[in-house]
Amino acid sequence: MAGGIYETLTKLCGKDLAAATNKEIYAALMLLTEEKSKKQEAAVQGRKLYYISAEFLIGKLLSNNLINLGLYDEVKAALACAGKNLSDIEEMEDEPSLGNGGLGRLAACFLDSLATMNLPGDGIGLRYHCGLFRQQFTDGLQNAAPDYWRTEWTKHTDKVYPVTLAGKQYEARLYKLAVTGYEGRTNTLNLFDLDTIDESVIGQGIEFDKTKIDQNLTLFLYPDDSDEEGRKLRIYQQYLMVSAGAQLILEEAAARGSNYHDLANYAAIQINDTHPSMVIPELIRLLGEKGIAFDEAVKIVTDTCAYTNHTILAEALEKWPRHYLDEIVPQLMPIIEKLDALSRERTDDASTYIIDTEDRVHMAHMDIHFSHSTNGVAALHTQILKDTELKNFYALYPEKFNNKTNGITFRRWLLKCNPQLTAEIERLIGPGFKKNADELEKLMRFCEDDSVLNRLFLIKKDNKKALSDWLYHTQRAKTDPDAMFLIQSKRLHEYKRQQLNLLFLIHQYFEIKAGHLPATKIVSIFGAKAAPAYVTAQDIIHALLALSDVIAADEEVSKWMQVVFVENYNVTAAEKMIPACDLSEQISLASKEASGTGNMKFMLNGAVTLGTMDGANVEIAERVGNDNIYIFGRTSDQVIRSYADGSYHAEEWYEGDPNIRRAIDFLSSETMLSAGHEENLSRLQNELIHKDCFQTLPDFNAYLVRKTQAMQDYALNPREWSRRALVNIAKAGFFSSDRTIAEYNRDIWHL
Repeated sequence: MAGGIYETLTKLCGKDLAAATNKEIYAALMLLTEEKSKKQEAAVQGRKLYYISAEFLIGKLLSNNLINLGLYDEVKAALACAGKNLSDIEEMEDEPSLGNGGLGRLAACFLDSLATMNLPGDGIGLRYHCGLFRQQFTDGLQNAAPDYWRTEWTKHTDKVYPVTLAGKQYEARLYKLAVTGYEGRTNTLNLFDLDTIDESVIGQGIEFDKTKIDQNLTLFLYPDDSDEEGRKLRIYQQYLMVSAGAQLILEEAAARGSNYHDLANYAAIQINDTHPSMVIPELIRLLGEKGIAFDEAVKIVTDTCAYTNHTILAEALEKWPRHYLDEIVPQLMPIIEKLDALSRERTDDASTYIIDTEDRVHMAHMDIHFSHSTNGVAALHTQILKDTELKNFYALYPEKFNNKTNGITFRRWLLKCNPQLTAEIERLIGPGFKKNADELEKLMRFCEDDSVLNRLFLIKKDNKKALSDWLYHTQRAKTDPDAMFLIQSKRLHEYKRQQLNLLFLIHQYFEIKAGHLPATKIVSIFGAKAAPAYVTAQDIIHALLALSDVIAADEEVSKWMQVVFVENYNVTAAEKMIPACDLSEQISLASKEASGTGNMKFMLNGAVTLGTMDGANVEIAERVGNDNIYIFGRTSDQVIRSYADGSYHAEEWYEGDPNIRRAIDFLSSETMLSAGHEENLSRLQNELIHKDCFQTLPDFNAYLVRKTQAMQDYALNPREWSRRALVNIAKAGFFSSDRTIAEYNRDIWHL
């Protein structure tokens, strides 16, 4: 293998590996992986999947591709012989800014699993120039800057597709990114862009003229939708993606022999949340242009498309004012009207109509009516959809509803990010778990093996030291790797309840000041971005940053606790944080988290979960048992009832509980104001007292008790903590995205 690298480098620059720069080695490794990945490409026989998603949070690709192609160990060894370090070479690579949170990371995991399982399945999305945004902290506040990135992994093609938006024709340029499978095939992520995009139109922060569509259309993922132009821009983006994508699908199906009438035999389309929903009327429109009658086109598209619901939050079930669509995609409105008329023929339940009485077009309604499958992403989530949120649709189409619990790719989230743990697992049970995650169950026979438990403890300690080094070099934060690491890293949203963690930390601050010392020193680490228009989420970030400063300035408290907020959390940061975590904070309000996948990543890497019975936490608890997870808080049924009867009033909890009142009042105290801004802190304080939309306060005491118990267990019985960690690793096999993809294929796609 070293010879292969030397040969490639020689072709590039005519110099020995030891004399080559990191940039030159990176270019050589790209050539090496590209050559091998091309050999893994295979012709499609029968149906092919197209996974359409607004996000693909793929992370850096060099090491991931080297692992999947079986090159990693040999390349690492060859570089070491030349005095080079692969991790230094990776620093040459930008992380693609193509996603934001769990939705995009799930899509990336699914592409990895499809290729690993030798299933023909490509992604369809957009080639955003600046991602969501690059998060920067200035004066304790989140600032958003363009997240520029460049990668040679995305290949410009000569292929363009015409897309008409607001009566003007644009050309969608196709870019291709190879998706390698672990000992599998190579698939493709198809990304569309406009050649006319002009990054220079970006002004201060991430501000830009939202009306100049030809210059701004693919600048940012999820452009600020706090104004009408921003909301319209999202429709422009979505239609560009689905129109170009639909043309690509039809073109590829025809090339493989489809006559379009039999499209469902050649293509399966998975609609990932409601952002790609317009692919349904667009495909019907395109089939009509090819001479297929409307009724037949509807059946063809229904048989071809399937829909994944990722939320029960009303804000995420998109519904657009009809006049937006009339303006931007007038060619679709006659079709949407006909689809609405068909939906009305099927039921007199107005809540299921596509166009409502306020002239809003409901994307999820269109998806459910005119696809052959609707799935949730965790057992609890799917049950809630059936019982409450989509009960009316479930009554209409019980045969369409099914559950597909999310999963993660073990290649990135174990082999790539935790090589020490990977090696230890392989030493204990062999390499089979890398492709068959169920084999992790074999680790259960080592649960009482002191030597194994001690090695797990030492591996975790090494990972905590590595994270501490990374935090110092990237965040200038000095952390104690001997402390207990508690991590909450996910999108900043009130339903995920970073504010509950905030209140606990304030409570702990007071306890230490009163001489009630915790069982162990804790480092509480956060990673999250708040949407630029989401004021409360930004206020929570500010409060945590201010509290971090308050604690750091207090000699008495800082001996026992520290708060670190990682700036610009992304896949690269996650790969450092997850292997080092002791306690995984999965504390969303029960019934609000569809699934979560961070919980699975932490579990796989030997963290113990502190969580509510929400999303996939329920299935984690079922597998590891109550002794190996810290569950707290009200059930989803209790929460749903409190919303239904309006019985929750935050003021009553604030007035009735002195610990809650003390923690909330501290937000506007002189101590906090010395480190933060009164506007942000007082606004958050008022939000918690008078609204608390996601019911933080009723779960506060239960959270306090269970978290304190976890801290005591960690400190007093390290051997038992390591045993719990091993059980979590052993029971993580179910949460492989390979299993999820196998279920999708068995029940929905039939590739």
